[in-house]
Amino acid sequence: MDGRPVLVCTELEDATADLVIAKLNRRRVPVLRFDPGRDFPAPAMLAARLGAGGWEGRLTVGERTADLSAVRALYHRRPSPYPTSSNEQAARFAAQENRRGLGGVLGALSGCLYLSHPHAIARAEYKPAQLDTATRVGLTIPATLITNDPVEAKAFCAAQPTIYKPLHAGAYEVEGEPAGIWAAPVEVGEIDGGVSHSAHLFQAQVPKVADVRTVVVGEQVFSARITAPPGVVDWRAEYQSLAYEPITCPDGIRRALLRFLADFGLNFGAFDFAVTADGAWWFLECNPNGQWAWLEDAAGLPITHAIADLLENGASQHD
Repeated sequence: MDGRPVLVCTELEDATADLVIAKLNRRRVPVLRFDPGRDFPAPAMLAARLGAGGWEGRLTVGERTADLSAVRALYHRRPSPYPTSSNEQAARFAAQENRRGLGGVLGALSGCLYLSHPHAIARAEYKPAQLDTATRVGLTIPATLITNDPVEAKAFCAAQPTIYKPLHAGAYEVEGEPAGIWAAPVEVGEIDGGVSHSAHLFQAQVPKVADVRTVVVGEQVFSARITAPPGVVDWRAEYQSLAYEPITCPDGIRRALLRFLADFGLNFGAFDFAVTADGAWWFLECNPNGQWAWLEDAAGLPITHAIADLLENGASQHD
């Protein structure tokens, strides 16, 4: 039996990671799960030395230990950030040392497959880079403007039906409650001086008849058509009213997505498309570490199996 471990870096409550870990456990693949931002420097202990073949030593979390030179794969799911909010200088210094020490070692393991590498994920989270890469690999994108100039924004909105969407899906609260900022139509009359306070992303509104979420794991591509109630612009705001069906990704789109991931050095991507009545797929965005478990259940897509394959073998194996 191959005793090389898989590291799973994620937060304490992560039902999606649980699915993958359960699959790996059934295959008798050793797994060490921990949250770098929460578990280090205690209860996790790191002892890493640079050898001729790269970093070696051990990572111990509780009673479980992983040989750093033998890690076959690292699944970078949803780890907590290294805490840096403390006002104490010593605490801030320690957090940065942990990030660059533990994080640096985990990001430089020889022979380790990353799903995906944290640096690649971070680079791919920038929407301007996504849109540029999507265009270069042959995907179709809506007309796009990123600006903090109200005059430019008004002119863009006057030229065609337009939506606004945030450049980053970060935490946001309304009256103390968590809230999502969804893509939404915007009219010329809604543009005011507030645009000048930050960068804004405006796009031509695609006259879609459906949406598609496509999840790519290594070279496996899984697509689901998502039908929302009439008039819904952002399907994420209507989870309880959606219909799903598995569909086949067109060959041209599939090839473009694989080139997209290769350009960013990713082994995973959750892509969103708008589909028009003529069957055209319009690229909207890629979440390089997006959620997928709900889609697996809703559309019957074997995504857990594909991720476990990649972490175990570095490639797909159908059983």
